[in-house]
Amino acid sequence: MAGFPRTTVAGVSLSRMIIGTNWVLGWSHRSPAADRQIKHRFSEGSRAVPLLETFLNEGVDTIMGPLQQEKVMQDAVQETMQRTGKKLILIDTPIINVDDSEQGRREARATIRRSRDAGAVFCLIHHSSAEQLVNKNLHKIVRLEDYTDMIRQEGMIPGLSAHMPELITYSDENEYDIQTYIQIYNCMGFLMQVEIETVASIINNAKKPVMTIKPMAAGRTTPYVGLNFSWATIRDCDMVTVGCTHPDEAAEDIEISRAALERRFPNIEKRASPNAHQDAFGAVTKE
Repeated sequence: MAGFPRTTVAGVSLSRMIIGTNWVLGWSHRSPAADRQIKHRFSEGSRAVPLLETFLNEGVDTIMGPLQQEKVMQDAVQETMQRTGKKLILIDTPIINVDDSEQGRREARATIRRSRDAGAVFCLIHHSSAEQLVNKNLHKIVRLEDYTDMIRQEGMIPGLSAHMPELITYSDENEYDIQTYIQIYNCMGFLMQVEIETVASIINNAKKPVMTIKPMAAGRTTPYVGLNFSWATIRDCDMVTVGCTHPDEAAEDIEISRAALERRFPNIEKRASPNAHQDAFGAVTKE
């Protein structure tokens, strides 16, 4: 297995590139038609195995998403590990019931337990759940410790999906048992709640490593532009999560990322054109 640069989170070695799952599970952030096309392409887990194998063969062995609730992804992960004999490190992002009641806590614990049963090493509470607990006036994430304790009891490492940037600052300020964060970060500001510069500052000053997501703004910028921006503006301990629909896309994104980290131009093909022999494309000069 070729090596890809790595980082350490709570004592666990992770590839700095993380395999995203939106473009396998049908959450394109593009259109309902795009969502349907993705779900049709990956109607069963075996169809995603070549994609995951491409990442694994290049040393990208970390995958993140709502893994426990999606059978397609669970099947793809298991089949890939069986076929390759290599291990994928699973980061689950479960949606939990955060109601302040006995029933709510029972349901939350059951969901967290399913993350463990799915093989997750990290359990990062989904942003749609965590944000319900935020009290901006108090600078607190109320009752967060209830859920991080449940995660620890099930033998996993706790973290937060922090689409709301304040989740990072409040976690650090209160020294919650949060070992890593997910944060939206891209050169277009897509889905980011404040300016790019502000989020960049939060990431670069976070006390724990950050897993950035949506580097290509769900296809609104090219891999070359999006990945170069992300790798150039995060720390050595931070990560970039990349979603793809085809092994060739994965290979390109890996090469672009390697080149960005090595400060060289990537070894990738030129784009197609009705007339590729144009001087602007770097065509060979006539003799």
